[in-house]
Amino acid sequence: MPPTPTPSANLDAAPGQLHPLAKQTLLAAIEAGWADPRRLYREARTARAFLDQAREVLASGLGTRPEELSFHAGGASAAIGAALDGLAWPRRRTGEAVVASAVEHSSVLIPSRYAAAHAPESARLIEVGVERDGRVDLAQWSDAVATGGVAVAALQQANGEVGTIQPLHEAYAACARSGVPLLVDAQVSLGRVGAPAAYDALVGDAATVGGPPLGLLVTPARTRFARSGAPREAEFGRADSPVWVPLALAAAEAWQQSAAARVADAAEAAALTARIREAAAAIPDVEVAGHPDDRLPHIVTFSALYVDGETIVGELDRLGLSVASGSACTASTLEPSHVLAAMGLLTHGNVRITLPWAAMAPDRAAAIDRLIEALPGVIAAARARLGADGL
Repeated sequence: MPPTPTPSANLDAAPGQLHPLAKQTLLAAIEAGWADPRRLYREARTARAFLDQAREVLASGLGTRPEELSFHAGGASAAIGAALDGLAWPRRRTGEAVVASAVEHSSVLIPSRYAAAHAPESARLIEVGVERDGRVDLAQWSDAVATGGVAVAALQQANGEVGTIQPLHEAYAACARSGVPLLVDAQVSLGRVGAPAAYDALVGDAATVGGPPLGLLVTPARTRFARSGAPREAEFGRADSPVWVPLALAAAEAWQQSAAARVADAAEAAALTARIREAAAAIPDVEVAGHPDDRLPHIVTFSALYVDGETIVGELDRLGLSVASGSACTASTLEPSHVLAAMGLLTHGNVRITLPWAAMAPDRAAAIDRLIEALPGVIAAARARLGADGL
């Protein structure tokens, strides 16, 4: 008889699978909540009630009011674009500069770099360096937001590649002293850890909690927020297009399920990623990235000298283990990581694990056992093929 194939395990949940109950909700909502909630007939009123219900659930979980939460299609990138625009436009007479850490997501850095390269000098990007553990340099940050002509600042709650949690309260206080609004990007952390309180706008993605890709934007009533261009009808004038109601319902269901499991899931995930960090650090010439303690529970990244990341990814894939390489902040390409480069760490031979929720991967502990057992041999074999095993 042929050997039983090794079961496949997904250790790259960025994003991951839909929560089973969110999937059921989505399918049911396609039947019952398909109508345009702006219409007046019966099915439309039903869809409107569903949309209001979903918004109330998510707003409550985020500690905000329903009218302060808007939905954005396509995931958090659309919400980030809307947030940057909505915070900057009311301050256009002050300036157009954007302050961001050097490890921000591409949805912040790429548009800002493009504007800085193609727009007037006032539309510059001020990138703030980070420490070797990935935390923003607060002295540099304070100086940057105090610079004349700054319209908006953007900082992650935590980095999606190395997991390091940023000192948001201190960064927000520096922004407040300079009168600069702060956009907090929580698209990889929202729901995995508690929602932050220090922000002028907050962005998340329902995919982080096992929902569909749906951008979430919180703009408190105290925040000056107005989009540039023609007025918009969707989502209190903050979104470019209306949300599809089934997606909002699935997102709300995923949030409820993950919120109930978050504390226990985070404790288990943190223990698993700690095991990976320890095992990787024990391999010669392997560098583990990110803060050892103040980090997201489900993310771990390491880099191996004398080998490229895609080779490791391919070898682990043949063993039924799906991991990522390259930069999580540039659409998960295999390009060298700008995050690791900004931290002054090895950018090649990079492996990133993002643990799925236990509800979607009840066997994740066994998968980590397999990963830890396989890693030394996989890295040694890859180095041997390159003639680097004795270096």
